[in-house]
Amino acid sequence: MIEHIAMYVNDLEAAKDFFVRFFGASSNDGYHNRTTGFRSYFLTFDGGARLEIMTRPEMTDLPKPGSRTGYAHIAFSVGSRERVDSLTDELRASGYEVISGPRTTGDGYYESCIVGVDGNQVEITV
Repeated sequence: MIEHIAMYVNDLEAAKDFFVRFFGASSNDGYHNRTTGFRSYFLTFDGGARLEIMTRPEMTDLPKPGSRTGYAHIAFSVGSRERVDSLTDELRASGYEVISGPRTTGDGYYESCIVGVDGNQVEITV
């Protein structure tokens, strides 16, 4: 069983606010290693999935093309087609780029995909 997924971000507070606001995450109080400057939050979502968001001074932020090796996106199930539509509209209105959908994919998923914090893709599905 996967315990949690972790991702580095440039703006830790903005990333935490993004996942709390749009995806209902709850956050711990955070961690700060004063020696290294490393900071993190653990975010918990309905159903128990956890995401650790982290930052540290002087990170390298490379471009994130959609087709590359490594992690492609984080997917969130929001429960209904209507919620996929409304959340996609809300994210678009908040300035996030919608790169696909909402649509039914060839393998039967109803989803949309946006570019979230630090250029990381987020899929929204039923």
